[in-house]
Amino acid sequence: MIYHTVDGAGAPLLLLNGIAMTAASWRPEAEPLERRFTVIRCDLQGQLMSPGPPPQDVGEHVGDVIEVLDHLGVESVDLLATSFGGAVAALLAARHPERVRSLLSVASADGFTEVMAAEVRRWRDGVLQSLEGGDRGHLSDVLEPVVYSPAYVEAHRDERALRRAQIAALPKQWFKDLAGLLESADSFSLAAELGAIRCPTLIVAAELDGFIPLERCRALAEAIPCADFQVIEGAGHAVVVEKPSAVVDLALGFLEESPV
Repeated sequence: MIYHTVDGAGAPLLLLNGIAMTAASWRPEAEPLERRFTVIRCDLQGQLMSPGPPPQDVGEHVGDVIEVLDHLGVESVDLLATSFGGAVAALLAARHPERVRSLLSVASADGFTEVMAAEVRRWRDGVLQSLEGGDRGHLSDVLEPVVYSPAYVEAHRDERALRRAQIAALPKQWFKDLAGLLESADSFSLAAELGAIRCPTLIVAAELDGFIPLERCRALAEAIPCADFQVIEGAGHAVVVEKPSAVVDLALGFLEESPV
């Protein structure tokens, strides 16, 4: 079973990671949300705390999530997910509608354009160069200009330097698994299944997302029946890192309005 944590009290709320995240990355959002919800966090197969070869098909992560929910005795959850996790969350909501009460997807898309796919291949090359070269922190140099807004990088130089060092210290297995997760992104095509989502849904874009264009995020919302769409201004793709308070505020507002 994949790694998971459970904290807080109240209705269950499941957080699903972006591709290079780990459950701990959600801490700024999780701590305030735990005052209102039972917050479940997990690392998908191939992420830091769930090491091992990831599945080749993004959709296979859905079964792992269902296994966690079954283990915890959770019949249905609200979902808060970002990027890669947003794809998994959308497939979970489409394939198992009885298990999903609502869906809030941040900085995700309905599928990859060729430009996005080329960017993912560049990331994978960066992973392999970091793994094979002498400086594993190189991966941070590859990702940062795309996933963070320029203003955030400028304002958090010391923090980003520390994060670069932390990435450089990660085990080889993490780099190997991340390369596999990035390869699996070729299977990231949701269009055929999005129409099956019936739960209340909010799709959130990041204004300055350097990876997922606003139109792709908007297309995700338009493909889901009755989904709402909002934009968090001034944030890059890693919006859950850059603006956690904005994400929490949106989540609380959305979940309070969603029917039980």
